[in-house]
Amino acid sequence: MSELILHHYPPSPVSEKIRKVMGLKGLAWRSVTQNRLPDRPELFAMTGGYRRIPVLQIGADIYCDTQLIFRAIEAHAPEPTLFPGGGGGMPFAVSRWTDSEFFTSAMKLAFAPMMDKLPPELIADRTRLYLGPDGDMAKEKADLPHILAQLRAQFGWIEERLSSGRPFLLGDAPGMPDILVWHLYWFVSERYAEQAAFFAEFPSIVAWAERVRGLGHGQATEMTPAEALAVAKDAAPATAQRADPRDPQGLAPGQQVAVAPLTDSGESAVEGVLHTVSRDQVGLLREDPACGRVCVHFPRVGYRVTKLG
Repeated sequence: MSELILHHYPPSPVSEKIRKVMGLKGLAWRSVTQNRLPDRPELFAMTGGYRRIPVLQIGADIYCDTQLIFRAIEAHAPEPTLFPGGGGGMPFAVSRWTDSEFFTSAMKLAFAPMMDKLPPELIADRTRLYLGPDGDMAKEKADLPHILAQLRAQFGWIEERLSSGRPFLLGDAPGMPDILVWHLYWFVSERYAEQAAFFAEFPSIVAWAERVRGLGHGQATEMTPAEALAVAKDAAPATAQRADPRDPQGLAPGQQVAVAPLTDSGESAVEGVLHTVSRDQVGLLREDPACGRVCVHFPRVGYRVTKLG
């Protein structure tokens, strides 16, 4: 079976979700460190310009967005499961909260107090990406008491869940919900100078975080972007063509389509030939001289698929 190749960079909290999946499952994986800011030429050749991190590569199949990467890794290595106790489905609904309002508050707390000490181009990029064209990190810095109040309430919900004595959010075994919350705890604890005082009122979260930290990141071996590109060029997409006769948009294999995030973040759409379509995801065939033919996979939720021509 092809290796799991993760394109990420160490300070990325979203990448931390997937690194922690590798630890929970005890997996060996290849680590490709990408630039913190675009340009990422080798990765863009494979994704068609999709600029978010992380991206999972399995041969010539490229998986975008962590909600889809969770599914791909679970299919690759089903045990131990991300869904203990039959908890499938629900964590993806939880991710719509942790990846939106909860994450946005954590991002503001991580970046706004440090905005004068970080590279201006990084602040400008993340502000546009997460807050849209009208975002203003200076205003967020002035609004920190409100941001802290929002985060305090949301971490409070997690504290309530854990205070019953459960070691993890779904019970005795760690699962996807733990990873969703962990990446936000990790983001705040790594970036916010007053994190110790902030988390002091959440003793159950602090104890839980040490258990999740202990899962580690699996066994990572470094790989260069050029080496990952060569892997894709030497492989062929393993995904079989799939149609969905119930698809509300009438999408079907062979159609030329474009896929783009729903947020107004200034990101380019990825174009390709629809190869697989289901309730949860689509896969586009693309060709580039640098990597040959690849299949780029996107989730349906959070993205718009548009027919071209």
